[in-house]
Amino acid sequence: MKIVVCVKQVPDTADIRWTENNTMVREGVESIMNPFDEYAVETAVRIKEANPDTVITVLTMGPPQAKDVLKRAVAMGADEAILVSDKKFAGADTWATSHTLAKAIKEKVGDFDLIICGQYAIDGDTAQTGPGIAEQLGLPQVTYAKEVEFTGGSTVVIKREVEDGIQKVEMTLPGLTCMLKCDYEPRMPSIKGTMKANRTPIAEYGMEDLGLDPENVGIKGSPTFVSKAFRPEQRNAGEIINAADAKEAARTLLEKLKGDKVLV
Repeated sequence: MKIVVCVKQVPDTADIRWTENNTMVREGVESIMNPFDEYAVETAVRIKEANPDTVITVLTMGPPQAKDVLKRAVAMGADEAILVSDKKFAGADTWATSHTLAKAIKEKVGDFDLIICGQYAIDGDTAQTGPGIAEQLGLPQVTYAKEVEFTGGSTVVIKREVEDGIQKVEMTLPGLTCMLKCDYEPRMPSIKGTMKANRTPIAEYGMEDLGLDPENVGIKGSPTFVSKAFRPEQRNAGEIINAADAKEAARTLLEKLKGDKVLV
């Protein structure tokens, strides 16, 4: 089985800075692998443990420093790593990102059975890139996945979270799935895995290597326009009313509301 795992490097700090185009400044900011992507890597490695002939390729788009998350994925159990990096990719929205990643998978990975992504990225929370890749490649997709099982053949069985419980879906391969937080935790890289990651070459490709049109990447290729980006105002903690009974609590609450000039 051939699995492609898409991961993203995200800021691990509250000190977020923005450019004049309202895109996030990532250089010089301490970063981590997107937490949902760690579950995607862990899911792929679990499939590999059950099916030893599986090959896992981990892929990311970002600046050179994004190699760190690729090395972490290899240390967790991935086999190959690809970095898609070019200054012309800067400022890409979810459409331009999914277009670029889909092109990289098609041109540099070739044949594959399953693509696994995280459901969200904590720096954007749009949940659009994974489905966008599936649309670009014409693949079936299952989102909000909690578990993926492959026992051979041409399908996988996916448990996905829905409003009223867990739904079990069978998806024909090749296909794409997006992982939520699973019932199991992602493994920590082992010493042996870290040594392997340091020896594993990372293939790096830019816009021209992928045959991409400059009008379809980065800010130029992004139909999304961010008019304003801001940090939500921090709210004060609420007050807990301790009273002997409900009537006393109601009287205390009423007095407080009157004091705040709230109509009741």
